[in-house]
Amino acid sequence: MIDTYMQKLQYKVSINAPATEVYDRMLGISNKATYEQWTFIFNPTSTYEGSWEKGSKILFIGVDEKGEKGGMVSRIAENMENRFVSIQHYGLLKEDIEITEGEEVEKWANGFENYTFDMENEVTTVTVDLDTTEDFVDYMNQHYPQALDKLKEICEA
Repeated sequence: MIDTYMQKLQYKVSINAPATEVYDRMLGISNKATYEQWTFIFNPTSTYEGSWEKGSKILFIGVDEKGEKGGMVSRIAENMENRFVSIQHYGLLKEDIEITEGEEVEKWANGFENYTFDMENEVTTVTVDLDTTEDFVDYMNQHYPQALDKLKEICEA
């Protein structure tokens, strides 16, 4: 077992749109393209396969520079429509193979990524709380605010 400290990060954005719209577009419920538009910031081929239903397995995937499909193997720990979504990451997808144990997975397995949607006066504040390893802190701090700005743009269009 590797003793790795998970860092907790938080990002927020206020969007001039009702929570129903923000939730729908953030998760790509009505149209997966809206999810792919804001997650493009992380990887231009970013998408998901699976369901946002509580208890469901979901894969967050993209294609790397070698053309190989990879990403995260996760499950939806909670989904309270238009209010809260909790994603538990428990594995990696490498070259189309799911890896759910071993050193590479142990350092961040059972990390969570939570989305909270708070609406007041037709403005929805999205709060993202996530666990990450030390080596991804700078990446997340650089990319997550940009991704949330893109989500804001999508929802306010």
